[in-house]
Amino acid sequence: MPFLRLDAGYLLALAVIFLFALPFHELAHAWVAERLGDPTPRRAGRVTLNPMAHLDPIGALMLVLAGFGWARPVPVNSFYLRYGPRVGMALVGGAGPAANLLLAGLGILVYRAAPEPLLAGPLAFAFLRAWIFINVGLAVFNMLPLPPLDGFRVLQGLLPPDMAYAYARLEAYGPLPLLLFLILERQLGLLSSILQPVYRLVLLLMYF
Repeated sequence: MPFLRLDAGYLLALAVIFLFALPFHELAHAWVAERLGDPTPRRAGRVTLNPMAHLDPIGALMLVLAGFGWARPVPVNSFYLRYGPRVGMALVGGAGPAANLLLAGLGILVYRAAPEPLLAGPLAFAFLRAWIFINVGLAVFNMLPLPPLDGFRVLQGLLPPDMAYAYARLEAYGPLPLLLFLILERQLGLLSSILQPVYRLVLLLMYF
């Protein structure tokens, strides 16, 4: 995954990620929750692309420093959701990473359709490359099955009820499991060894 860089294309992509891609990720959560019957995101003012409604300072800093990050979670009342709390929350959770993959796919389409003279410009090429890589990185990172990431909700929805109930107890620890995982990553390189193959596979499949 991309790490801190100073080239203009990467910094421009980060700025657009802050202003559009992260809000779009959270809007996808809010939109799906609302479509499944939950009025909570609308009441909280989260059915919007306004970046100030979604950005989390720590998650934004992690995006700058490490190429992955997160925004403020959208409040969702799972008991309103169609298909039940577990399946409904899995659909809501999966919507955010799907939104980032959609944005990455649009970047790939632009890359393939853009006139060659446009891509010859170093800024345009660097921007598109960073846009694609960061959005795929956000999707893959957020699918880690640890609270408060989206993959936690998705896995809950896929597990049998008894296992899902036991697994849900992790949420009582807040972001601690994720923070411990990131600390272990720093010491042992766990994140790279687990996510890099997935990241490369997703990119490979999207470029086909």
